[in-house]
Amino acid sequence: MSVAAPRHQNFAPLLAIAWLFVALQLLLLCWPTTAVTLNDADDAMRLVEVREFLGGHSWFDLHMVRLQPPLGYDPHWSRLVDAGLAGISSLFRLFTDVAFAERLTRAIWPLLWLLPTIGGAAAIAWRIAGRQAAIVVLLFAVIGLPAMPQFKPGRVDHHNVQTAIAVLAIAATVWSDRLRWSATAAGILTGLGLAIGFEGLPFLALCAAAFTVRAIQDGEAAGPMRAYGLSVAASTVGAFLVSVDPDHWARTACDSIAINTVTPVVLGGLGLALTTYNRNPRSSVRCGLITAVVVAAAFVFVLSEPRCLRGPFAMVDQAAVRLWMPDMPELTPLLSILKTSPETGLWLSTFPAVAVVAVIVLGLRDLRQDFGFLVASAALLLAVAFLLVAIRGDHYAMWLAMPLVAVVTMRLFAVLRLKSLAPRFIVTLLLTPLALSAGAVAIADAAGVNLHNPSSAWESQTCFETQSYAPLAKLPPGLLVTSNVTYGPFVLALTPHSVLWAPYHRLSAGIIEAYKIFTEPPDEAYRIVTRLRVNYVAMCGWRAPLGLTNQQRAASLWGQLKAGAVPGWLIREPAPDGQAFAIYRVKPRMQALASHTSVAGHAAVYGAAAGP
Repeated sequence: MSVAAPRHQNFAPLLAIAWLFVALQLLLLCWPTTAVTLNDADDAMRLVEVREFLGGHSWFDLHMVRLQPPLGYDPHWSRLVDAGLAGISSLFRLFTDVAFAERLTRAIWPLLWLLPTIGGAAAIAWRIAGRQAAIVVLLFAVIGLPAMPQFKPGRVDHHNVQTAIAVLAIAATVWSDRLRWSATAAGILTGLGLAIGFEGLPFLALCAAAFTVRAIQDGEAAGPMRAYGLSVAASTVGAFLVSVDPDHWARTACDSIAINTVTPVVLGGLGLALTTYNRNPRSSVRCGLITAVVVAAAFVFVLSEPRCLRGPFAMVDQAAVRLWMPDMPELTPLLSILKTSPETGLWLSTFPAVAVVAVIVLGLRDLRQDFGFLVASAALLLAVAFLLVAIRGDHYAMWLAMPLVAVVTMRLFAVLRLKSLAPRFIVTLLLTPLALSAGAVAIADAAGVNLHNPSSAWESQTCFETQSYAPLAKLPPGLLVTSNVTYGPFVLALTPHSVLWAPYHRLSAGIIEAYKIFTEPPDEAYRIVTRLRVNYVAMCGWRAPLGLTNQQRAASLWGQLKAGAVPGWLIREPAPDGQAFAIYRVKPRMQALASHTSVAGHAAVYGAAAGP
């Protein structure tokens, strides 16, 4: 069922129409929200980075002095994304004011990355089952709301970029046995993906595995692998040069592109290219040479930084990771979501589950020998495994599911002998992500499953709304510690204050200190606040700190503030009814010292003994 390279010249307009239709849907749905909130912590932090870049920070200067002062914070995110956002914002500033230009940028940026993502998914389907399957993917995208969270207006973090690159890399790989330039494109996309971030690394590694396995089995595949290896090496070097300050070229890292991650990739790419000059026709010889290259690259990776074998968080304080990770819902396993919020779990998993069934059905027939189908199937299964481990993988699973569900849709057309447009459209409509997900939720609801989780909806919405930070913004600038780690980036983006913590693993010191402030008794919290020169304490939502017993919680500063027992070294700022944040000003040191004895004397009221 494999097809030749696409010759139809009228598919591009169909792709453009589908993209415009989806983009208009998302703009209508989400444009009002862009005035209400910055979505999540990553979007807020990215906005801060872009502002500082436009404000004069150099290309390699990502240091944030307002986060975890006086140490500051050096993010591991790519400046390439900042540059794209800054360029669009600068263009809009030619026609409107800064604030509205920024809002337009936040709205348009994710929609731009939706176009290559739809195109990549359609290309995968075309390679396996032809142009009609690609058109089915376009319809899936048009009625694919469950696949759109990372592309909604306002999403300016890097997840949509990484999704687009991963889908395009898989598409280039599946076409590499048909189009000469496709292998080179896969290599270039690999280098670009490494520059943006490591979230899509498993899919880039899958592309490399696909090229090597095909080269072992087929002696005619030497050309594509040579092109892939050379382009991977060149693009990775380029990514390193534009991402890493020359002063830091010797530094190692496990969470971003660095010398210890670049070197094995470059050596591996060059080594794979060299193996293609072998003239021995036996597959065992090719296998031995390629295996030697892979082992050598792995050895270099381990030798250059052994700690990275423990994962991207290996070089940071694990205590800090354990503190902020529970506040990252995207890292929650799918099974946990299905238990706590079945509606969300079904919404995320139904369409990928149907695609897995499609892979099984298609694999039982002649497609099991097709290179494109095998690579696409492996990518889907990898994405589903990602989704099972962390729901962050849902967007990869959704988009990589579309081509395979489209292929099985074409099978259904043949089995049901559907030749006219109307019945084909109806069948396709029933298999769209929206229809399947909504259907699964409806069935579960009819079966009596409790789909709704009684969570703290007020906190999850109000504490992240832009207007909730207006009272904080009116206060004189100072160092602020928030009751929840995820509020930190919003404070940076919406107020002039500095913050002590944010949900990023490189902020180990700030995360641990901020956690102690809220979990220790008021006396000990005061000592930390004084040492760090904190000016404000801000509470929102009354979500309890993790890892405390009931007794410890009651004795903590958090517990005391919740109970209305404000220690003598804090002053509650006046607030109108309904204000999201309870804001406390830390008294000047001498004044606070005068009242500190009184605080210690009333330790029994706080449920804990005074500190030494």
